[in-house]
Amino acid sequence: MDQLDQQLIALLRQDARLSVADLAHKLKVSRGTVTNRLRKLEDTQVIVGYTVRLRPESQPERIRAWMSVQVEGNQTRLVIASLLGEPGVAALHDTNGRWDLLAELEVGSMKELSDVLERVRLISGIRGTETSIHLASYR
Repeated sequence: MDQLDQQLIALLRQDARLSVADLAHKLKVSRGTVTNRLRKLEDTQVIVGYTVRLRPESQPERIRAWMSVQVEGNQTRLVIASLLGEPGVAALHDTNGRWDLLAELEVGSMKELSDVLERVRLISGIRGTETSIHLASYR
């Protein structure tokens, strides 16, 4: 995946209902380019489906976690682009202190969480991670 693929995925994560024409306009490429990229991402199973986002209370069985990410050197932009393309990352935040980024993860099972953690750890430029699973929310 290159930067255009990652930008395309990021737009779809924000609104999977965007038309090919809207995606092309936002990415400043042709509709044919978007169509070809989508087909390639689907054929290689980078994109395995499209979905809707629901309020957390409407899906109490979903597994939510926080992943703190430490980035190597000046790799932050590349790591951010890769994380925004990861389907299990619901949101990504810049932070301070020991960790450089904080990723909100949301998955449907422990197996999915394990798969996300494995894919994230393989991203070039990530020095280390620490993940905490949400057990309960009080506010």
